[in-house]
Amino acid sequence: MAAQWAALLERECSDLLRSSGSVSLHLAGVSFVDRAGIEALERLSRAGVEIRCPSGPVASVLEGEGVRITWDADGADCGRP
Repeated sequence: MAAQWAALLERECSDLLRSSGSVSLHLAGVSFVDRAGIEALERLSRAGVEIRCPSGPVASVLEGEGVRITWDADGADCGRP
């Protein structure tokens, strides 16, 4: 997730959170998250959005940056080809 998409994702998830009260964001298929994406995901997590990601490079980076994630055991690897 690059910077130009991070702002859009944050805006859309925040709108959904306000209207529905809960949002679960699944990062399967995401293979890259830049600094802006990490910061957006961190803010969304603090706001109450559930960030779901199977084990893999993206999950490791997010966890290392302090983003609260829910490890997803559905068999898909986040960030692995």
